[in-house]
Amino acid sequence: MSSPRDVAEVLNRDFLDTRSRMLDLAAALDRLDRAPANAHDVPPDRRLAQLRQALEALLEPGPGRAETVQRLFSLEYDPEWREKAGLTRAGH
Repeated sequence: MSSPRDVAEVLNRDFLDTRSRMLDLAAALDRLDRAPANAHDVPPDRRLAQLRQALEALLEPGPGRAETVQRLFSLEYDPEWREKAGLTRAGH
C-alpha cells in the first residue's frame, strides 16, 4: 500500500489546476454580481443559495468538504424514481 502524499506533493500536482478552477469560480461569481437583480415578483433562485452554502462549506477546515458540497447539490432519494421516470418494467 502506498503512503499518502504530503502537502508539498499535492500542491506540486494540483496547484495550477486548482488555481484555474478558483479563477473560473471567481469569474462566475462576478458575472452573477453584475447581473441585473430579479423583478420584485420573482422569488429568489435557490441555486444562488446553494452556491453560497457550498462556498461556506469550502471554507470549513478538515476533510469531508467534497461530500458536503455534493450533498448540497444532490436531490433526496425518492424510492419511486423509476415509476416517476417511466422506467418500470412489466412484472417488476
